[in-house]
Amino acid sequence: MTVLTTERLRLQEMAEADLDDFAAILGDPAFMRFYPRPKTRAETLEWIMLNRRRYREHGHGLWKLTRLADGAFAGDCGLTIQRVDGVDELELGYHVAPAFQRTGLATEAARACRDWARTSLGATRVIAIIHPDNLASQRVALNAGLTLEKRTTNYGPGTEVMIFATAL
Repeated sequence: MTVLTTERLRLQEMAEADLDDFAAILGDPAFMRFYPRPKTRAETLEWIMLNRRRYREHGHGLWKLTRLADGAFAGDCGLTIQRVDGVDELELGYHVAPAFQRTGLATEAARACRDWARTSLGATRVIAIIHPDNLASQRVALNAGLTLEKRTTNYGPGTEVMIFATAL
């Protein structure tokens, strides 16, 4: 099911049939260098099913990105509920396939999801949780109108993250 369409992208619900595409990026050690570790194929399927459950329970999750021009798989972007320092926050998250990085697709998708959060959910705030060394993700957050709010070790001792946020 298509949720959003931008100038160059279709954002749609993930399906089990997307496993090969997502396993290719989420299982890649270089792509996942800012995460604790790459996902196995089984973990990637669990992650897809988690997002499908989020669609049912919350009306949103991370959505598959497909280029309109050629139908190519480009990654994911969307909204999830994350607990940060004891508070549930609406997080704007994104993973863009290496072939499409540095093309503006992540920013395009992030802006669309940010706007959808305001208009469809009535959200008044979104955040992005970013590893301090992930400069590309920080640029996407800034280009989507978020600013650095704080640093926290929300995900365990020694695991510092940066919280970018914007009021909607």
